[in-house]
Amino acid sequence: MNTALLHECATRSHAGTITFPEVVMKLMSAGVESYHVDFYRGETTYYMPDGTSHIEPTPMPAAQIANDFSASAMEEAVRGAQSGILKYPEFLKAAMAAGCVGYLTAITGKRVIYSGRTGDAHTEFFPS
Repeated sequence: MNTALLHECATRSHAGTITFPEVVMKLMSAGVESYHVDFYRGETTYYMPDGTSHIEPTPMPAAQIANDFSASAMEEAVRGAQSGILKYPEFLKAAMAAGCVGYLTAITGKRVIYSGRTGDAHTEFFPS
């Protein structure tokens, strides 16, 4: 597992100097199957197909996670990130305002599942 690459992707994401598609391509080339960003714990866990994993600290913005999950607000945050209006730090704030507590990016499944406090979820498929 190339932990230096995982660290680079995490660091550059938080600096807003790499896009989601670029992160996915780098992680895919390194064999990463999926990763989970936990807003509560402030960490990202990367999973390999052989069951190994690696955790990177993930600084969270000083923002409150909304009590109620809004799939429409989450979708709006995703569209903002896809269009380049929101860089990753701003996306995190918008996701937290939408009530998101974390998300799983299933690279092999080509989707991201955003979750709320009560198990509500919104799935976004990778753009074609």
